[in-house]
Amino acid sequence: MLPLTWPLSAAIGVLFAITAHVADWPVAKGGSRAIPGALSSYFRSLGGRIETGRRIERLGQLPDARVVLFDTSPEQLARIAGEALPAGYRRRLARYRYGPGVFKVDWALDGPIPWRDPTCREASTVHVGGTLEELCASESDMYHGRLSERPFLILCQQSEVDPTRAPEGRHTGYAYCHVPHGSTVDRSDAIERQIERFAPGFRDRILARHAMNTADFERYNPNYRGGAITGGVADALQLWNRPVTRLDPYSTPNPRLFICSAATPPGGGVHGQCGYWAARSALKRLGIADAQPSGRESVTVPVT
Repeated sequence: MLPLTWPLSAAIGVLFAITAHVADWPVAKGGSRAIPGALSSYFRSLGGRIETGRRIERLGQLPDARVVLFDTSPEQLARIAGEALPAGYRRRLARYRYGPGVFKVDWALDGPIPWRDPTCREASTVHVGGTLEELCASESDMYHGRLSERPFLILCQQSEVDPTRAPEGRHTGYAYCHVPHGSTVDRSDAIERQIERFAPGFRDRILARHAMNTADFERYNPNYRGGAITGGVADALQLWNRPVTRLDPYSTPNPRLFICSAATPPGGGVHGQCGYWAARSALKRLGIADAQPSGRESVTVPVT
């Protein structure tokens, strides 16, 4: 039933985006690394093997495998696979739109964020945007290549609900705003001024800060092309047709190669649907119907 997987997966992504705003956002105790830690432990229990710390530049560097799944950007899929993919398909991948980037600041704080509205301390994630008009103006500025003086922020303060995130009596936090694709302008001051509007005295609680612009993000993870952390533009066209328009978007013209990253439906988010449907596609190609991935039938290309 692969012809139905991509619209179903994209619909799940839309549903995820909606429900994420009507229910509490979960927090992994001890940090987000607990999530891949649990997944890798389960993968190994199935007989899988994980290798890290090795940069893959070309397909020939990988061991022989019946199928290969790329958890990469479309650009990296085209570059690593090279002539194993038709030139026309590689050109289509090159037209993929990555969209806006982000600028992020992490803080070590000597106390909780002093929100003017104390109920904000009850949430691990706070959307800081002022009025609806200000929020829309901020996002419009970014899409038109401008930098907003009052940027819309996603602010996370997980130490409010997970005391393992900081020493006793101290707190951690971070916030990011959208910026034009590839922008390297320092937005630290604008971000902190925006928080100060709603939490007077915030800056006085900063013990240390660490900032990352779009170039820093791409160096950290080449999947974040131009600082785009969610896998690419998810507008009306590319939400349903990513990375290219194809009946089974997880497959490629090469029957051995698949893509399972956030550049496939339903896009970025902590839902695992991209990998799930890509695995189903690969299993079907292997003739293993209605089976769960075993970790022995494929190789996942590490981020390069």
